Amino acid sequence: MSKEVRRLVNESTFAPGGGQPGLAELSAGQPNEEARQATVGAQEVGSVAVRTFEARQSAAAAATDYDADFAAYGLAYNELGYGPYDDPDAEYEPDPEYAATLAPDAARQRRERVGPTGRPLPYFPIPAPLAEHGPAQIIAMCNQKGGVGKTTSTINLGAALAEYGRRVLLVDFDPQGALSVGLGVNPMELDVTVYNLLMERGLTADEVLLKTAIPGMDLLPSNIDLSAAEVQLVSEVARESALARALKPLLPDYDYVIIDCQPSLGLLTVNALTAAHSVIVPLECEFFALRGVALLTETIEKVCERLNPDLRLDGILATMYDSRTVHSREVLARVVEAFGEHVFHTVIGRTVRFPETTVAGEPITTYATNSVGAAAYRQLAREVLDRCRPAE
Repeated sequence: MSKEVRRLVNESTFAPGGGQPGLAELSAGQPNEEARQATVGAQEVGSVAVRTFEARQSAAAAATDYDADFAAYGLAYNELGYGPYDDPDAEYEPDPEYAATLAPDAARQRRERVGPTGRPLPYFPIPAPLAEHGPAQIIAMCNQKGGVGKTTSTINLGAALAEYGRRVLLVDFDPQGALSVGLGVNPMELDVTVYNLLMERGLTADEVLLKTAIPGMDLLPSNIDLSAAEVQLVSEVARESALARALKPLLPDYDYVIIDCQPSLGLLTVNALTAAHSVIVPLECEFFALRGVALLTETIEKVCERLNPDLRLDGILATMYDSRTVHSREVLARVVEAFGEHVFHTVIGRTVRFPETTVAGEPITTYATNSVGAAAYRQLAREVLDRCRPAE
């Protein structure tokens, strides 16, 4: 990691207004009453002043030929029977108030489809079904800070990939067993887990594997027993490669293996990074979460140099984003400034649906299939399919 990136990540202050155009105009200028009057009469699309229902309707009606073609493509896709179609334009059309902080020129915003990260939002096509499966691409969902959305992202990304016809294996590599609980499994009732697969010779993955309620998505569960592996692996030969050896027989049967790592940089996390082809770093849009990314990227670089030369950072995934707060916008802008194209275009916003899905024990794509959260993870799945190519 360069010194410039470290400076951008660790710097403790933000520029006023997040350093983005448009915020300064919100806090200076007209008195409140004048601002209200200007708001009522505003009609220009993308302006901070767009507030009225009529103006929002006009903005929605300003569909381009591209939008019509996109809708026709979606209809044709449904007729082919590939599955549900989601229009990313409908899901990620910037809110007019927030849009002005991303691109002051409304025409440019519409033409370039500026996304929440402030960059033009690419078109990620809906993938065609696969004729055959495997070998799997292994993705480690990793961040040493807890509560940033690792488990939620693992479950919902896996479910969205399965919706698109990919065979997915989720690996619960956290002794807390949150991934297992999130899929309706009681970890305390399990006789064998991923811990047994790591430590017991002669045990096959098929004896540990559990089928989930999502077609095409399986689970290697975990419970508190896995915490003992961190100590027991210390004396093992090639201890950093224990998980890679356990997963190797499963790779021909899946397209993606997603490992939910524990919130630390200990031996279990190093095992996950050694086994993985790529890393996705969920990052809560909050300043303390941002500061920890520098240490994580250094760990990834060390693993790449010493244990796994093929490991790469596929992306930083912004989670728990709330465009209504200046702090969320500032943190997201700082992440994009520091990591550039390594930041996913897809941003996961806050919604009460995510805690509800944990209680229900199922992904948001099935619990609230038409929700904004489900649409976001479907778009993330399309972006992951575009970025994280299966191993040859």
